[in-house]
Amino acid sequence: MRVITSEACLAEGAAHLARIEPRFARVLPDLPDIPLRLKSDGFGALLNAIVSQQVSVASANAIMGRLEIAGMTDPALVALATPEELRALGLSGQKARYAKSLAQADLDYPGLHALPTDEVITRLTAVTGIGVWTAEIYAMFSLGRADVFAPGDLALQEAARLIFDLPERPKDKALRAMAEPWAPWRSVAARVMWAYYAYDKQREGIR
Repeated sequence: MRVITSEACLAEGAAHLARIEPRFARVLPDLPDIPLRLKSDGFGALLNAIVSQQVSVASANAIMGRLEIAGMTDPALVALATPEELRALGLSGQKARYAKSLAQADLDYPGLHALPTDEVITRLTAVTGIGVWTAEIYAMFSLGRADVFAPGDLALQEAARLIFDLPERPKDKALRAMAEPWAPWRSVAARVMWAYYAYDKQREGIR
């Protein structure tokens, strides 16, 4: 089970992708860098993912700040909190339920590091409020898995359209199948595609 720990891992993965896929070889020289983006793991990371759903980065940061001040990044305290107390800190009623569900799930966060990625996804998505995309992103950035992809991500779908000159964005199922040959470095492929998406948007802005 390969784990990304450094820029050297990204470089190894990118070199592999460039060897097996000419489209990656073509776009990689245009990119200033491939973001490492490794994050902390545990309850706080998944709570932040819940808070961030369908709100701006600024709003999510503000809500997380209030939760941290109130001690509500401790799963024991969140489990005991009432929905009203969580809503007072900025969570919607639905997200308050999701936060409590996560706190009560009693996940073995250290133990997730030793599990195959498919099992990680299964365990996380068993928690109300944690979807496949969130679980895949957690595996990619909080666990550092080198071979996980998130085909439901709209930016990855758009990047695939741009890089592979497709007539439209591929849907989740099609993009998942497209990414299979990029193993064992699908997490690096995702990073390359996100970086290219950002590069293309910046390039659009100066045309």
